[in-house]
Amino acid sequence: MTSPRRVVIDTDPGLDDAVAILFALASSRFDIRGVTTVAGNIGLATTTRNAGRLLALLDREAIPVVSGAASPLARRGIDEVRIHGDDGLGGVDLPEPRVPALAGAADWLAGQLTAAPAGSIDVLALGPLTNIALLLRTHPDAARRIGRLVVMGGAVNEKGNVGARSEFNFASDPEALDIVLRAGLALTIIPLDVTRRVRATPDYVAALRQGGTASRAAADLVAAYFLGGRESRPLHDPCVMLYAVAPELFGVDRMAVSVDLTTDPGALLVDGPMAVPVDIAMRVDPDAALQLLRAGLA
Repeated sequence: MTSPRRVVIDTDPGLDDAVAILFALASSRFDIRGVTTVAGNIGLATTTRNAGRLLALLDREAIPVVSGAASPLARRGIDEVRIHGDDGLGGVDLPEPRVPALAGAADWLAGQLTAAPAGSIDVLALGPLTNIALLLRTHPDAARRIGRLVVMGGAVNEKGNVGARSEFNFASDPEALDIVLRAGLALTIIPLDVTRRVRATPDYVAALRQGGTASRAAADLVAAYFLGGRESRPLHDPCVMLYAVAPELFGVDRMAVSVDLTTDPGALLVDGPMAVPVDIAMRVDPDAALQLLRAGLA
C-alpha cells in the first residue's frame, strides 16, 4: 500500500473548499501536516474559523490551523458572500473550533518545509496564492523544498467566472500568481476547463447522504451550493485533492503561460512573451472523479 502523502492544505473555506478538506480528512491517502488559511472567499477570520470547524467535526484537531494573509498583495479582495453565505459555509451546522488557530502561515510553512526532507511535503492550494507568494518572498529556500504545488485556478479555453477570462482564485491576487508562476516550483494548475466537468447533481447529493459523518456534511455543503434551482454545480476545489491521489484520471498538458495584471487581472495568457512552462490539467474523467470523491468521503 502506498504511504500517505504529506500535505499542507492552503485554503479559504468556502463551500467547495470544505468538501475538498472533508475528502482529505476522511481519506487514508493524506498525511495532513496543517491547514493554512487565506482571506479569499469570505475574509480571513471566517475562513480560519471554518477550517477549525471542519477539523472539529471529524475530531482531527491535532492538525494545526494557521492563519495567513488577510488581503491580497497589491489590491482589494473579492467578496463572495452571495455564493458561500455570511458564514462561508451556506449556513451548514458545524461545531465551533475547540483549538485556537496559530498565526503566520508563511513562517509556519517555512518551518515545516525546512524540518522535513526536501520534496516530501506537497502544498494543495484551494484559494488565492497570497500565502505561497509570501513564502517565496520571505523564505525562498524553504519554498523550493515543496514537493508538488497543486493549485485550483484559472481558465484556458473556458470563459472566466470573474472577468471574461479570469477565474476567482487567480483574479483575487494576480500579483501572487505572477510570483508563483516565476518561481520554478513543480506546479500543476487545475483550471475551470476541468473543474466545470466534475459536477454534483441532486442525485449525487442524495448518494452522499448515505455515507458517514464526512459524507453527510459534504452533502449538506453541496446542497447549500445549489443556488437558484440549478441542476448541477461544479466541484472546483475537490479536483485538487482528486488529482493529488489519482492523477491518472486527468490529462495534463505542458503549457507556457503568464498572467494578465491589467486588462483582465488574473487571466492566464498562453504563449505570451513572458510565459513560463507549467503543467495544466485540461481533461478529466468526470464519472471516475465523482466516484472517487464519494468513496473517499464515505
